[in-house]
Amino acid sequence: MRFAHPHLIYLFFMIPALAGIIYMGARWKESALRRFADEKILPRLVIGVSHTRNRIKYILFFAAVFFLVLALIGPRWGFHWEDVKRRGVDLVIVLDTSDSMLSQDVKPNRLERARREIYDLVKMVHGDRLGLVVFSGSAFIQCPLTLDYGAFLMLLDYIDTSVVPQKGTNIGEALRTAVSAFDDLDRSSKAIILISDGGNLQGDPLAAANLAKQKGIKIYSIGIGRQDEESPIPLGGGGFKYSGGQMVTTKLQDEVLEQVALTTGGAYVRSVTGDLDLEKIYYEEINKKLEKRELQGTRVKRWEERFQWPLTLAAVFLAIELLVAERQKHASS
Repeated sequence: MRFAHPHLIYLFFMIPALAGIIYMGARWKESALRRFADEKILPRLVIGVSHTRNRIKYILFFAAVFFLVLALIGPRWGFHWEDVKRRGVDLVIVLDTSDSMLSQDVKPNRLERARREIYDLVKMVHGDRLGLVVFSGSAFIQCPLTLDYGAFLMLLDYIDTSVVPQKGTNIGEALRTAVSAFDDLDRSSKAIILISDGGNLQGDPLAAANLAKQKGIKIYSIGIGRQDEESPIPLGGGGFKYSGGQMVTTKLQDEVLEQVALTTGGAYVRSVTGDLDLEKIYYEEINKKLEKRELQGTRVKRWEERFQWPLTLAAVFLAIELLVAERQKHASS
């Protein structure tokens, strides 16, 4: 047996509390009667009242409450398998994990802000397969294309600037790795979202963009960071990064990001404040303009709802309780 709303199970613990309140009310009522009437007159005031009938009424009432709570929790038993098919696009997110992504010109830093925006993106998608590629001097697939968004977010949690050992910024290899994450069955439902502060140091990003274009993959680039001023790169242990006695600084370099997006017919968005506009890119570009296809279906176990049974029992017990009179009928003398 399973329950639809297991968080409501605490309501069972309220039944003893309700019993205590009713018991204290009965004691108070009895005490009030004793104060109101003399001991000799009291039996005449409660003539015909049956303590046995009262106990039966209480038992019926609490049985009704018990089954009502059980119905609220939503018991389920028995199940059937249901085939669920999804329609959507294949979307690979390519995330820059180079040291410059630790810059704090975007709060709390570029990398953390990008991760938070990706979290929000996952809440928007419905039926789309998501994949994740991370890169700095080299690139690899952190999460293959999947419909399991929970697994995707779990792998996203592990990302920091140490996840790729080779330092640098190789946008070309990152895009080639992302292209390899797609299958070749369809040319109309694939997109890459590239999030980086730019500054390509290795590889040939335009050649990789042309490869994506040949395979029908659109690239949507997002440049994160400030372009108008240099920002230092923090170190994990405190302080800032130095090279040759000079502090290493970084700023957004978006020329390459814009070129690779335009090459594939995608779009480029510059993020200065940290708002990556993923919602706009997803709804206005990817979701609206890319043709969706039927993705791999899954079989889902559907549990049968059984709340009707305890609800019926609760109604029956309550009806009987209302029919049971507190006083016994006496024949007239």
